[in-house]
Amino acid sequence: MIAQFFQTVDLGIKSLLVQKLRAGLAALGIFIGTSTVIWLVAMGEGVSYRAQQQILELGAKNVIVRTKEPNEGSEEDANARVKTYGLLRADYRRIVENIPNIRRAIPMRELKFELRLDDRTADAKLVGCAEEYLELNRLQIARGRWLSPRDRGKKVIVLANETAKRLFPYENPIGRAIWVGSEFYTVVGQTKDRTASAAIGGSLDSRDYNLDAYIPLKTLRQRVGDLVMKRVGGGQGMNFTGEDVELSQITVEVNNIDEVDETAQIIETLLRKYHEKEDYAVVVPRELLRQAERTRTMFNVLLVVIAGISLLVGGIGIMNIMLATVTERTREIGVRRALGATRSDIIGQFLIETVVLTAGGGLTGVLFGLAVGPIFRFLKKVVTMVSPDALPPIVHTLEPRIALWSVLLSLGISLGVGIVFGVYPARKAAYLDPIEALRHE
Repeated sequence: MIAQFFQTVDLGIKSLLVQKLRAGLAALGIFIGTSTVIWLVAMGEGVSYRAQQQILELGAKNVIVRTKEPNEGSEEDANARVKTYGLLRADYRRIVENIPNIRRAIPMRELKFELRLDDRTADAKLVGCAEEYLELNRLQIARGRWLSPRDRGKKVIVLANETAKRLFPYENPIGRAIWVGSEFYTVVGQTKDRTASAAIGGSLDSRDYNLDAYIPLKTLRQRVGDLVMKRVGGGQGMNFTGEDVELSQITVEVNNIDEVDETAQIIETLLRKYHEKEDYAVVVPRELLRQAERTRTMFNVLLVVIAGISLLVGGIGIMNIMLATVTERTREIGVRRALGATRSDIIGQFLIETVVLTAGGGLTGVLFGLAVGPIFRFLKKVVTMVSPDALPPIVHTLEPRIALWSVLLSLGISLGVGIVFGVYPARKAAYLDPIEALRHE
């Protein structure tokens, strides 16, 4: 049985070698389809991996606790001239003292403020923050320095890129004094331009970091205070309303991403115990990772479908060639049947020829697909040498990542295509009438 099988394989290979160009072109379709599956999935995995790394950098291990204005519970609350709500410094202490698995907790307070220098003004977001705020939000210093522990309580300020340009369009702001409200603050630093973050999935608000101004949290508390009054209306109908808020946000970073959900639940329990009104929101950016994972899955399915169509076209090409081969070899089939070959022998011979074609194309496609990394880097290098600005920045950071499942899937599909599209020509050959086949010219 085994000897007969190898004899059939040998006969099938010799039959294919008679028409080398035809066999090569037939296998080429499978080669392209197989390598396309691996290449596309590798590119998709590379893009997805890069996106997930960026999300991790944005803070997938963070739990963000925000102050939010509560719904008016009563007419008295609605008409109150000063509204007191939001996160407390006591909440920050309770979180630090009661949750053991956190790496750090960073409080901050922000409010809109007008900054002035002579006749130039800038409506900025004044952020009272700790020293860790720079690293937390991936800000970079363009000039001067960032806030340090020795600045706590002092009137120093770091300007964001756009804020600095509005106040100092042609000058170096470091060391200059500007008006923040009714007091002078000394500029000690300026941050680089930073791309605004987009609102994603309802979890993270959009934020333009280029219109900020940063002062120590202790300074904001001592110089500005928790209570901020606003003028409403004008003339005789002018009124003042105020908001009394201690902290705008507490960012809690945990040691392990698996602890994010549990930590968020503990924080919610703590806040619920000490807040009568729902004047806070707990946000888990880990949702972004889940969203990226869903996007990657959909992207991979799309790529596999596209590459699968390529394999399907290659399979149809092989079936077409095998049907033509059956017609050309009708007399040979008749001779074999006359010499005692059974229909299963004929089916086996033609199926083996088809599988050899698809397996050969599939294996070479896999080898070419596994070389996606070196080939991609070489092509990227060549294009960059010819035209340095031709490729977008994302391509320079992209690194293909081969997925084992794509290799197995593409090879499995190529073999499956060979069997499925080889059955019909093989059956047609096996069921030829031997006498008519012998008369065929």
